[in-house]
Amino acid sequence: MASELISVKWKDEPEDHDYPAAADYLELLAEPDVVDAVVARLREAPIVHKKAKDILRAAQLELLSAENSHVRRDLIKINNGKALSPVLLVRGDFRTGTPMVIADGYHRVCAIHWADENIAIPAKIAPLTTLRSTTSKRS
Repeated sequence: MASELISVKWKDEPEDHDYPAAADYLELLAEPDVVDAVVARLREAPIVHKKAKDILRAAQLELLSAENSHVRRDLIKINNGKALSPVLLVRGDFRTGTPMVIADGYHRVCAIHWADENIAIPAKIAPLTTLRSTTSKRS
């Protein structure tokens, strides 16, 4: 099996700059208060492990080419034994057809998929929930 031949090193936690990068992307999809809440939940979430092929399917994203400069850079890191940062995900909802969002780490997911789609990727997953307005609790 290919995964026995490929060794990928991972950092224990996402890097500090991954959270602002996730927020920058999420700000294209939601209002600032929602983004702040999701990023706070990402920071608190435990690390889980999910396969690259499943992450891409749940996010409904295309596999980027191995020739993509960012994917290629991560493939080189894998080859050189450098540790990669866990990815940051926002849970989707199959009941409503809402795909999962890769808030940070799309290129890493694609690089792992090219190395072996069955390699488990460490990830933090935050739920996307509707925030209640504090002003709605007025008497």
